[in-house]
Amino acid sequence: NYEKRDSVLTSKQQIDRLLRPGSSYFNLNPFEVLQIDPEATDDELKKRFRALSILVHPDKNQDDPDRSQKAFEAVDKAYKLLLDPEQKKRALDVIEAGKEYVEHNVKEKKKQLKKDGKCQDVEEDDPEMFKQAVYKQTMKLFAELEIKRKEREAKDMHERKRAREEEIEAAEKAKRDREWQKNFEESRDGRVDSWRTFQAKGKKSKEKKNRSFLKPPKVKMEQRE
Repeated sequence: NYEKRDSVLTSKQQIDRLLRPGSSYFNLNPFEVLQIDPEATDDELKKRFRALSILVHPDKNQDDPDRSQKAFEAVDKAYKLLLDPEQKKRALDVIEAGKEYVEHNVKEKKKQLKKDGKCQDVEEDDPEMFKQAVYKQTMKLFAELEIKRKEREAKDMHERKRAREEEIEAAEKAKRDREWQKNFEESRDGRVDSWRTFQAKGKKSKEKKNRSFLKPPKVKMEQRE
């Protein structure tokens, strides 16, 4: 029984428990954080949350504000998670899966012992040892799920980043294409104007040349002696 086991823990001991090495994985199990049985009623859950949150609250631990704040946040997060029916069911499913795994493991052990003609007693026959085995397997499952969640999150983030980069690249390419088109049209207009000016000048020059060619030559009068 969690409450009986830890009813003597002080504020400091509870903070130490909630922030112990590996707590980022231990605290994935909300029932472990609140030290309450998974079969506990909503009233028992509320009562346990109040008692534990008062113990680790920063106001009660002013000599250790940073650590007590982190401990309080862990307790608050676990409580809110268990208030959500869907999240609570997910946590209960993990615990049930841990229990089923251990039961299957015990059955396989006994089967092998029977096959070998040995005594079929295993350490998990002791209720406390069985409970410990379930606890360890449950923590392992919570950790594996969290690792997979982080991997999915990282993958999603990478894909969002890549999509954003492609979007920016496409926008920049479209901008470059528009600028190229604009510059091309401006330079084309400039080339057309230059050609027309060149043609107009050539035409005038040709007309002038033709006029001078058709002009009758000057007759030089000979002086009579």
